[in-house]
Amino acid sequence: MVAADLSREQVLEWLAKVPDPEIPVLSILDLGIVRDIDMNDGVTVSLTPTYSGCPATEVIESSVLRELRQRGLDDIAVKRVLSPPWTSDWISEAGREKMRRYGIAPPSANKPVACPQCRSTETERVSEFGSTACKAAYRCRDCLEPFEYFKCL
Repeated sequence: MVAADLSREQVLEWLAKVPDPEIPVLSILDLGIVRDIDMNDGVTVSLTPTYSGCPATEVIESSVLRELRQRGLDDIAVKRVLSPPWTSDWISEAGREKMRRYGIAPPSANKPVACPQCRSTETERVSEFGSTACKAAYRCRDCLEPFEYFKCL
């Protein structure tokens, strides 16, 4: 299939099926890392990693290529865009809600971190480091559940 036969909306629909490998309930669209889709000469998807050293970057790029190849596209490329750097502000509202339901507190600049289980803001950071560099370990003082918080970047 050639890019001339496609719409940008169709490519976005396919990319919405590419999960983040670290938080699989989120798509790369939910995370806001898809910066552009250029369909002038084949299909080039521009991605901005959540941070320059993110170990999931290459996995995501491979997943994008695989998804589009499975859809019959041959002339495809992924472009890594580092500027402007990604910010957690780019996470969609739908993505933030998916994080909450998954048990991860979404980033909340200038607000107390709310427990994704009971919504209490009586929480405390247990460790600056969670299961990945972009998350911190927290505990709720009300329901006593541990959870991760996706850091503001």
